[in-house]
Amino acid sequence: MTDQRARAGGRPAARDTRARHRSSLVRAHGPGVSAAKARRWGALYFAEHMLRRMRAYLVTIVVTSVGNPLLYLFSMGVGLATIVDRSGTGSAAFDGVGYLAYAAPALLVSSAVLTCANEMMYPVMDGFKWRRVYYGPHVTPLAPGQLATGHILAVGVRLLVQCLVFFLIMLAFGAAPGPWAFLLVPLGVLTGMAFGAPVMAYSAYIEKENFQFSMIQRFVIMPLFLFSGTFYPLGTMPAGMQWIGWISPLWHGNQLARIASYGLSLPVWLVGVHLGYLAALGVLGIWWARRNYTRRMST
Repeated sequence: MTDQRARAGGRPAARDTRARHRSSLVRAHGPGVSAAKARRWGALYFAEHMLRRMRAYLVTIVVTSVGNPLLYLFSMGVGLATIVDRSGTGSAAFDGVGYLAYAAPALLVSSAVLTCANEMMYPVMDGFKWRRVYYGPHVTPLAPGQLATGHILAVGVRLLVQCLVFFLIMLAFGAAPGPWAFLLVPLGVLTGMAFGAPVMAYSAYIEKENFQFSMIQRFVIMPLFLFSGTFYPLGTMPAGMQWIGWISPLWHGNQLARIASYGLSLPVWLVGVHLGYLAALGVLGIWWARRNYTRRMST
């Protein structure tokens, strides 16, 4: 009887198996549930999207994240640091440590600032003008502020990994002697965001690029890199130029990184100034960026 029902196309056992399989499948959320989740977790969704997009230039990220610290620290440890330390005045001039230990934490912070600035210029303009990648998610319940926050979170993840790799290479070179040197990783992320968030807000504000990003790189980033105490103490500069360091988030980050790396001695109030300045710049930049995203995508 069973064979006859199977030949007749009934196949009750097969139908029961398919029914059980369909009941075990995860059902898609309805529009209301999906919209509610997007409104709640939209920033994380877009951060995941940005991280997946970074896979398109993953090789470049890996090469720069590993190659730059290797080249920097090798040139400092084998080249310039050897010359400076042999001069007999290196240790006294550089906080009582070797030149490699002095420069390495600042190089980590500088690399984070450069990376964050690049991620907050052309990719932001690309999202608004060239490929308009922000407008696809914007037709969903994701708000413009969530897109800005998601972009920031994705860049923060990249900075975290990059700073961690740089720190591990510093350990291999013996350039992070202090017990609190692991704090270089979050300090690098903090300094990168303190500089990158205002750049992101500016990128979202302008309508056309018009070589403005090139000018920022040449006339803002590079001078700060050279005049923020990266390679020599700020006090060795002429008094009329030391103000560049005080307004530069890079110098404040460099000082904090040296405290963590080898125990640079600074007054507690000055440590608070460094941390407060970086935190204020980061918070202000994120607020301004979210505001500009909302303004631009609401018109």
